[in-house]
Amino acid sequence: MTISAARAAVLGRVWGALAREPIPGVVARDGDGATLTVRLAGGRTLSGPSAAAEPFATAPQGLRVDGHDDPTALVAGLGWGPVGDQLAADLADSVTNLAAARAAQPEPDGGPPYLTRSPSLADLEQCVVDGHPLHPLCRTRTGMSAGEVRAYAPEYRPVVALREYAVPDGRWLATGRPLAPRLLVHPWQHEHVLPRYPWLVPTGRVVPARPLMSLRTLAPLDHPTRHVKTAVDVQMTSAQRTVSPAAVRNGPAVSALIGDLAAAAGLDVLRELAAGAVLVDGAPSRHLAMVCRQAPVTGPDEVVMPLAALCAPSPASGRALLTEAVTIGYAGRPEPFAADLIHLLLPPLLRLLHSGVALEAHGQNTLVVLRTGQPVRLYYRDLGGVRLHPGRLAAAGLPALTLHGDLESGQPAELRTKLFAAVLSTVVGQLAATLHSEYGTDPDTCWKLIATTARDTYATLPATARADERALFGTELPVKAMTAMRLATDPLHDIWTALPNPLAGR
Repeated sequence: MTISAARAAVLGRVWGALAREPIPGVVARDGDGATLTVRLAGGRTLSGPSAAAEPFATAPQGLRVDGHDDPTALVAGLGWGPVGDQLAADLADSVTNLAAARAAQPEPDGGPPYLTRSPSLADLEQCVVDGHPLHPLCRTRTGMSAGEVRAYAPEYRPVVALREYAVPDGRWLATGRPLAPRLLVHPWQHEHVLPRYPWLVPTGRVVPARPLMSLRTLAPLDHPTRHVKTAVDVQMTSAQRTVSPAAVRNGPAVSALIGDLAAAAGLDVLRELAAGAVLVDGAPSRHLAMVCRQAPVTGPDEVVMPLAALCAPSPASGRALLTEAVTIGYAGRPEPFAADLIHLLLPPLLRLLHSGVALEAHGQNTLVVLRTGQPVRLYYRDLGGVRLHPGRLAAAGLPALTLHGDLESGQPAELRTKLFAAVLSTVVGQLAATLHSEYGTDPDTCWKLIATTARDTYATLPATARADERALFGTELPVKAMTAMRLATDPLHDIWTALPNPLAGR
């Protein structure tokens, strides 16, 4: 039952990608209501239920597409060559890990609401068992054995022993606050990477830590104000989770640049205080690097969680965790909860966009603080996916900054796409779908709140923000084409597709 349900869940994500993404060989899509037909070059067609291809749909048990109930078999038969064969293998890994993760979860205990038990951020992040809600490779861990997945992945709630290594003189690049030449190493790195670098010497210090949603970022047990991002050369979703030289150089500087601006807009950036990388052949190595980041702070009666965790099952009831917030803070009324969350979330993101900062504010990067069930504060983390517009930043009074990699963009459309795809197509889309499944709430409720909140926010901004406003209410919303990216030559280069915009015409 568990493996078949995992196959259906991943197959549903693949079917959704075939329904909307610029997938090689797809030439047309036709729907008659209940059935979707995808037409391929050469005349072949694929048919399956339309409802299963919708974003955030719950895949029915026994889902079949073109007669297949296994996404691996479906993709393997599409003739995509070696890259398709690799995708099929990654899908098999995703299915296996998703089934195992679900099987490892304890049954709901029926006790008091989980949010009233003072759960830590790690506790709540580790409730997100199913991974990315749209990505077929939601639980891919290519490069890890089954035993390593159980030992290190957050859905198994482990404590992971980070090891400290001394870096020889002249072989350490550090940015931000002073950072001694000491590299914290994930145990996967210790086993698979460190043997190639015998001149890195273990100090004997071990730091126990709990993995967060991204697996390679961990919360040390003995230092609750800090998180550590490590380099783990394992493919999770679409990327190898190393720490790039650009991330080492950018993080502390970008944190300092936009931190105060974000706070004034109504959102706290968890600053990357320091970063370090080992120099190999004179260059910083993405395989031997780390970032030290602030951890969020909570007060009495507060819990903090990534937005994605709101839609994850509660260990108490098995229902989405947001139902506990609705019960505790709103006497069981979901609409006021949605209104408070959206009023907290959207205005600072739109203000920052106008100032030249597009945050990749999806459900993993954006955290909400709940006080007795009510959203009261936001945090943002992980600066690797932001986009910064130098002209807008200058107009906002921020100094110029030398940036590495692809963070800088002079194209306003690129900034809008980055933000809208993350917060609207993903966060709000999943929120609307979860409220509908839990309460029967009309999904349009969330989009009406978004429209009103956006109009009110833009009314306070200068006329130069009108182009952003028009794009927000355009006919389409962007969404990342993650399967198309995996099939592309460079799987890290963003590819976008579009969904009908529920805000259009409002």
